[in-house]
Amino acid sequence: MASTYAKHTCIILFARAAMFCIIPVAFTGCNNHKMAYESDCDAGIAFKKVKFNQLIAHLKDYDQQYVEISGTYLESKEQSAICNDSLFTDHSNKHALWVNFSQDCPLYLKGTRTGLFEPTNGEFVLINNKKIKIRGKIDLHNTGHLGQYGGAIDRISFVEL
Repeated sequence: MASTYAKHTCIILFARAAMFCIIPVAFTGCNNHKMAYESDCDAGIAFKKVKFNQLIAHLKDYDQQYVEISGTYLESKEQSAICNDSLFTDHSNKHALWVNFSQDCPLYLKGTRTGLFEPTNGEFVLINNKKIKIRGKIDLHNTGHLGQYGGAIDRISFVEL
């Protein structure tokens, strides 16, 4: 009787262990699929990877430099901005950057000619309120719509969703 109980206990424990090992892989598999859009603009430029809060705290030091940052992209009428995605920081426009997408630097899905702002199967890629990684050039003279932002990131040559 004890051996039957032990076998059932081992089977249940094994099944639970397998479930904890397999299910996270199944659920995170879709989330790990990143979509990268690139432009030929500024090919060969070395981009400085900078944490968003460090960039905002020392924005003047990064003027006219090429950077790679991550944050949350926000868009609406007269808004195209990236802000820090931390819950513990100021999310006001002065602590965000205007994102200046340009037709001079068209962004295409890596390996295709599908543009970021072109419909695919009748639908546009939704990037509002999404965490993105972006590469571009910091410009403190461009402060966005109505001068609300600390600066802008221009010449966008890479967006990863």
